[in-house]
Amino acid sequence: MTALSHSGRSVTDVTVEAACNGELALDDIRISRQTLLMQAEKAERSGSMQLGLNLRRAAEMTALSAADMLASYEALRPGRSSFDELQELAERLDAHDAPTCAALVREAAVVYRRRGLLR
Repeated sequence: MTALSHSGRSVTDVTVEAACNGELALDDIRISRQTLLMQAEKAERSGSMQLGLNLRRAAEMTALSAADMLASYEALRPGRSSFDELQELAERLDAHDAPTCAALVREAAVVYRRRGLLR
């Protein structure tokens, strides 16, 4: 399977020359969900389970807008969110078909509460 950008363009077509000629859009340089999942499978087959999980979370995040992704990162910074707000974020991630990311946020909420890192 050929690696694809978020737009569906083959990554072999994403070149410096194409960028200089104005032939690329933002989605042409964003990685696709399927490419990240393909990389996750390769990492897991080679025994790199943590890398595989990280790549799976990255694949899920391709469904988010840039604004939603940045808001999620901001919400996860210590002292920025309440426990309930993190639970709401996890629900929004589940709604975007990002269950692995949602599980990470739920785990963070529990740890933040235990360590006194909630707002």
